[in-house]
Amino acid sequence: MPLPVRSAARLSAVAVLGLALLFSQDADAQSRRDREAAEALKQRMEQAETRYREALVRARNSEPDAVAASDSALEDMEDVVVECGKLRGCDPAGFVTTFKRLLKAGADEAAAGPDADIDPFDPDPDGMLAEGVSADVPEAARAAALLSDGQRFVEMVQFNPAVQEGIRRWLTDMRHSLIVSHENYQYMRHLMWPNFERAGLPEALLFGILAKESTGRVHSTSRAGAAGPLQFMPATGQRFGLGVDATGFDTRYDPYASAEASAAYLNERLAELNNSIELALAGYNGGEGRARRIHNENGGRSFWDESVYSQFPPETRDYVPMVIAAAWLYLHPRRYGLEFPRIAARPELLQLERATSIYELTICLGNGGTRYGFMRMLRNLNPRYRADDVIPAGTTLNVTADVARLYGRWCTRSARADIARELVNSDPGSAIVRSGPVAPAAAQASTDAPRVHRVSRGETLGRIAQRYGCGLQALARANNLRGPVYRLRVGQQLTLESCGS
Repeated sequence: MPLPVRSAARLSAVAVLGLALLFSQDADAQSRRDREAAEALKQRMEQAETRYREALVRARNSEPDAVAASDSALEDMEDVVVECGKLRGCDPAGFVTTFKRLLKAGADEAAAGPDADIDPFDPDPDGMLAEGVSADVPEAARAAALLSDGQRFVEMVQFNPAVQEGIRRWLTDMRHSLIVSHENYQYMRHLMWPNFERAGLPEALLFGILAKESTGRVHSTSRAGAAGPLQFMPATGQRFGLGVDATGFDTRYDPYASAEASAAYLNERLAELNNSIELALAGYNGGEGRARRIHNENGGRSFWDESVYSQFPPETRDYVPMVIAAAWLYLHPRRYGLEFPRIAARPELLQLERATSIYELTICLGNGGTRYGFMRMLRNLNPRYRADDVIPAGTTLNVTADVARLYGRWCTRSARADIARELVNSDPGSAIVRSGPVAPAAAQASTDAPRVHRVSRGETLGRIAQRYGCGLQALARANNLRGPVYRLRVGQQLTLESCGS
């Protein structure tokens, strides 16, 4: 994304101010106190520059607070230049260089266009880190240490042929999965990332785990019983506060709660595994007991040491580099010709004007400028509801600003809203034409007596209420079911006394 015009103009103005101060600078020698003050100003300028660069990255992701963050950083830079002008012996030339560097980075990016291969703030634009990395894994993993770009992740992992193989897979056969993971993550970022940030863990690591574990689908469940966007097993989840709550909802499916638990779990592993992300990931996938035993038995050697690597199952040996590779691509997509779509993900609350379901909302909202529509986003942000659950009017859903706008236009009083409701409520069974004698009047009268319905696999209370023409809440009260999820079990008998004949 080119540097915003307002920011570019402001940078230019502050650069001119700095030059003016430079020529009016008092040349008297600095005292010790002045030198300390000048050094403090230098540190403030460096911190403000870092914040400004980070704000530009966030602006590329269309984050709503990015412009305000960049403005705040520029204001700090302005203050530094002005204070330097008042300080005896302080040289504004160094600060002007900062503005020139930022202006040039913005101009270079604008000239290169959206398809540029190099990120102007990439710490390793020429790909020099991987030079000479050709050893086999794990016998002699001559991995080049990754250059730090402000992320703890790149200081703690190794970039070697196994990771390169993972990058190749993500960029070829699994490119679609990686892009979909990124799209799903952008919608949930405000729920998940703060938990990792508070725990001092890198966002890239969160994304790498999410991409490998679930592709960002919060209702993902493995054959082994792991569940949620970050795939917690029941026992492990329970240790970290996840599991079935009082309403019957399994909080392993909740993106906020699962990210909080994942951060706590990883920090626990890092503390006992010599701060090794590779070993922590091996424990995440292959079992913490196994990772702890192998680590202790091998004198704390690296995951890539053959004595350690060979003791993990093939799945774990594949899992670790794949997570690292996905995280690396999250940090440096443009180096590899990877373009993550920008998602309008600004969160907003939506109060339903009428009863509906996620299926119905998905139809009436349409695509709204997205590739696949909003069903996955709606499910991820509202994990307590299944796609065909009837959600009562007045319920507040987590959505985006775009969805809230589209809801008011298409999902309340429009032809499309009526079509969506008709499609969702259609009964395939009514398409079957049954011929034969009409049932006797006595038999018809018997249907007026209280009836029951036996729950089949996949049925929801909302669909049962629609089938028999009764109100959802009335049916729930008649059967002592608690909302908002109204959990049913296969074979359960429901009384239909509140339903019409």
